[in-house]
Amino acid sequence: MLIDQPIWPAHNTVWAHIISDTSLDELHDFAHRAGIPRQGFDLDHYDVPARMWEQLVGLGAQPVSVREFVRSLEASGLRISQRERRLPSVPPPRGQSSP
Repeated sequence: MLIDQPIWPAHNTVWAHIISDTSLDELHDFAHRAGIPRQGFDLDHYDVPARMWEQLVGLGAQPVSVREFVRSLEASGLRISQRERRLPSVPPPRGQSSP
């Protein structure tokens, strides 16, 4: 599990993102165990508020730079591009289960 820094402002707080570089199933399992609500899932990552960052690192998420985060997501084959995000329905990446 990889987590970037909570630097993304929205809704009166700042947010981080958490991904798996292995599978969406691993990501959903981690999110469930950590108490991250399913509505935080955004096709290839979960949005998490800054207040949860230390907890998630304590549970095993590895802090990485934004550059390393994006590189890892792309290398995993799980990344959903901006173009794909605009499509009416985006299929799960490479045979992974959908939420």
